[in-house]
Amino acid sequence: MKTAILFVIMLLVLVIPHEWGHLIVAKLCGVKVNEFSVGMGPLLFKRQKGETQYSVRLLPLGGFCAMEGEEEASDDPRAYSNKTNLQKIAILIAGVTMNVIIAILAVTIAYSISGIPTNTLSDVTPGSPAAVAGIQAGDTIIEIDGTKINSWNGVLNAVDKYHEGDKMEVVYRRDGKTGEAFVTPEMDKESGRYMMGIVAGNTRNPAKCLTSGAATTWELNKMMIGAFQSMFRRGISKDDVAGPVGLVRVVNQTASYGITSYLMLLALVSLNLALFNIIPIPGLDGGKIFFIILKVISGGRINDDMEYKATVAGMVLLLTLFILVTVNDVMNLFG
Repeated sequence: MKTAILFVIMLLVLVIPHEWGHLIVAKLCGVKVNEFSVGMGPLLFKRQKGETQYSVRLLPLGGFCAMEGEEEASDDPRAYSNKTNLQKIAILIAGVTMNVIIAILAVTIAYSISGIPTNTLSDVTPGSPAAVAGIQAGDTIIEIDGTKINSWNGVLNAVDKYHEGDKMEVVYRRDGKTGEAFVTPEMDKESGRYMMGIVAGNTRNPAKCLTSGAATTWELNKMMIGAFQSMFRRGISKDDVAGPVGLVRVVNQTASYGITSYLMLLALVSLNLALFNIIPIPGLDGGKIFFIILKVISGGRINDDMEYKATVAGMVLLLTLFILVTVNDVMNLFG
């Protein structure tokens, strides 16, 4: 039951802001929005507010923002189809943007809970190379071997570059004054890495959590793009993709490690959704943006009928992919 609840929460956190992004920018551009729905399928609840019907539907597997003139031409001057190309692109890209924002917020909240390791030391192991060199708990490491240090990762990266037999020049700040120490790291037999014997401090400063959340999200984005590129170079196998059933398994595994792991998974899935949605496949936001650009380049030779047929084909392709991935997930689940 816990896994099911966490899975549904994840879907709602991914879908609602995405569609809400479309809704807000559409209204800012003066587009008439007929319905904003959370969920798909049979209607459970609806409320009319102004010209827009806000509804909740049975299946929490998606949602939609139904704009006037989105799927067909309309005489209404406020229809989506009658807006400028830049306004259409702004509306379409708003959903992807919200998914990126959700990823940043999820990582930021995770850091706010767990804290961020800092280059201000919380402890120095007695008898360790750092202790022998005179480094103390509370010192802030600001430079190693001439490289400026601004984070705990900076410390780790500097130590990873250590060559056996050398001494590392460590500059630190203590009580507002700068000090210098020469440290000879020792090899840790368990990890196989050189260690100075220092322990990172921890901060939950909101500004640092936010900036680190944005930086980590950017790194996750680069990793995912690299993974996509690698996957396409070597070919896609059935084990490279997962659908809702596979995601349930991952949520179940991640939840056992605590809320911060769940939040990091949420960020990863939200980024994944953003990247997938921006791919120029007909039926996705990226496909719609692609056709807007294509119509401009072609001087109108690409018409709405061509786009409609391509969209139908794209939706059939995506539905087929969804079914195949789900079958693969189920087979893995019971295999």
